[in-house]
Amino acid sequence: MKELSAAEFGRRLAHLVVSLFILLCVTFVIGRVLPTDPVGAIVGELADPAAYAAMRTRLGLDLPIYQQFFLYLNGLAHGDFGTAVLTGNPVSSDLAQAFPATFELATLAVIISTFVGVPLGLVAALFRDSLIDKIARVVALVGHSIPVFWFGIVGLVIFYAGLNWVGGPGRVDVFYEGLVTPQTGLLLIDSLLQGETEIFWNALGHIILPAFILAYAAMAYITRMTRSFTLEQLSQDYVIAARAKGVSPTGTVLRHVLPNIAVQLITILAISYGGLLEGAVVTEIVFSWPGIGQYMTNALMIGDMNAIVAATIIVGFIFMFLNFLADVAYAVLDPRMREAAR
Repeated sequence: MKELSAAEFGRRLAHLVVSLFILLCVTFVIGRVLPTDPVGAIVGELADPAAYAAMRTRLGLDLPIYQQFFLYLNGLAHGDFGTAVLTGNPVSSDLAQAFPATFELATLAVIISTFVGVPLGLVAALFRDSLIDKIARVVALVGHSIPVFWFGIVGLVIFYAGLNWVGGPGRVDVFYEGLVTPQTGLLLIDSLLQGETEIFWNALGHIILPAFILAYAAMAYITRMTRSFTLEQLSQDYVIAARAKGVSPTGTVLRHVLPNIAVQLITILAISYGGLLEGAVVTEIVFSWPGIGQYMTNALMIGDMNAIVAATIIVGFIFMFLNFLADVAYAVLDPRMREAAR
């Protein structure tokens, strides 16, 4: 951080705060104007009018929307997202239970997509117009074109129902649920920490397919961008000079090209990670994964706006924060950005 001035860091942080506030405003307003009835979801459609009115007053829905917003901001300042209609628990408590499952799935997916997508993009660029380059481009095109839910359903039919190579929906089999005490919230890590290797392998069998399905779209994007960045660098003078000195094509890419595109890759990976946290919604529905996506879907079905708004804000904040970190890293690592900031 020594290379990034305090003023520049403060400016980027201010942009993050403003963006988050705009997200809060937009999400809250949308949550209030949608044609849903949170009061009816709580008291029931056949409730007495007096009970309905009392609940509406208790929720503050009889107040002007700007007052409702300020009350909501005050609650957020104290960590209060309201009470979930679906569970009757504080929304913050529900999110604390659901988020680790999404985080575990998205993290494994971004690891897979990075370790496959970056090398594939490098090789495709190095052997441009070869068979492997054409295969990489087809893989990327398919990943961008076919919906995730279709891949998920086909994957379950083939690898679970047909070949029985992976576990089915959920994080573990039913008879393993509740046997691991949550510590980090990440089932793979918690099961290892507690010596439950059988549960670990069962959980790994359940997560591997949705992780690969979720990673495929990100891998397609990472492959395409890595290939583009590498091709741009291969035409530069320093690469031509390195090749003239007898450096092998592989050595040129690893020793010269890869360090020069590292900054761009950081940005791409941050965007992909945020996208995976958002895109996990569809994957979680297909695989009955008990994460934020499944939680949001269940809440949306009954019009539980407290849960929907809170989950949207959390996911949006994470996406913005990852972009903020990528932006800061870009400014620190790229000399051109530092000069521009001055």
